[in-house]
Amino acid sequence: MTRTQHTDRPGPFAWTERQAAVRAAAGLRRGLRPRPADSPLTDLAGNDYLGLTRHPEVTRAGADACLRWGAGSTGSRLVTGSTALHAELEAEIAAFTGFEAALVFASGYAANVAAATALSGPGTLLVCDAANHASLIDGCRLSRARREVVRHADPDAARKALAGHAGPALMVTDAVFSVDGDAAPLAALAAVCREYGAGLLVDDAHGLGVLGARGRGSLHAAGLAGAPDVVCTVTLSKSLGAQGGAVLGPASVVEHLVNTARTFIFDTGLAPAAAGAALAALRVLRREPERARRALAVARDLHRLLTAAGLEATAPDACVVSVRAPSPEAAAAWAERCREAGLSVGCFRPPSVPDGISRLRLTARCDLTDDEVRDAVDVIARTAPRQ
Repeated sequence: MTRTQHTDRPGPFAWTERQAAVRAAAGLRRGLRPRPADSPLTDLAGNDYLGLTRHPEVTRAGADACLRWGAGSTGSRLVTGSTALHAELEAEIAAFTGFEAALVFASGYAANVAAATALSGPGTLLVCDAANHASLIDGCRLSRARREVVRHADPDAARKALAGHAGPALMVTDAVFSVDGDAAPLAALAAVCREYGAGLLVDDAHGLGVLGARGRGSLHAAGLAGAPDVVCTVTLSKSLGAQGGAVLGPASVVEHLVNTARTFIFDTGLAPAAAGAALAALRVLRREPERARRALAVARDLHRLLTAAGLEATAPDACVVSVRAPSPEAAAAWAERCREAGLSVGCFRPPSVPDGISRLRLTARCDLTDDEVRDAVDVIARTAPRQ
């Protein structure tokens, strides 16, 4: 065997360096910044809406599950990756949200891809909101179904798309959109779907735990939970402070996913620690629904104070508030100035934003004090780029 000869030709991945230079020139370069276990920063960037990721009952449940079941689930859910904890979590989250059945996945991303691909296919029309999360977009692309992207939060646009199609169809939308935090008109979309016999698939990642009676979610608030023509996906990593995802819907849909969804069949099951922590967090939420009310109040206060400071902030329907920036470079520099002043904020730039407009993305948490909210707004306003 001869040793491979090196030449002066560019390597097969040299193009990645050119792409990096393009991103840097456009102000779109990203990098990892590991956070310490005890960060001194006030956090308006993470999605721990209910303050449960460090709740002692939640962390103890995760640790106990790890000690009892092991660090990993050891296999796919259909082999060795299902434990009694998974079944218990599925039963309780379905009952809490008002759906007949639930199926837990290793991530919310995997749950969305599973639902979009397994509930459609060649011959199906997928009507997709233009502002949908990337996981829904990827699921729709992988489905091999016909896709039509419609105007954001527009039932009339959905009606027009469905009216021109003969055959199975599925409307796909976020319940609360992750960039601006606005809510989809779910009742109106459901009415359009029923007019044409289409199903409705809703990602309630940002609604579960904060919207609906006692935090039961957007579908519960819209009176659609448990409907036979509605399927919901959720994440366990936001309001429930853990990790993972789930699909909620009719028992027949869950059974179909068990047998056909590739991100369920071929992925390692959710780790027991995450399942145990999510289950404990769900029980805390059921016992303390005031956490949801407080998180929403914090979001409204953020918007009110930011607007009073002269900033262009979106009015929140849940816990996400965004503040527009003049450019990707300005957004990144603004976020860094906030960080230097002791405040962690999200920075959303293309391609993460569907409209191409860069933003600071702020997330409300129920455990933020009024003083912390006022101080955070003061930092954001004081460090804002000059227009």
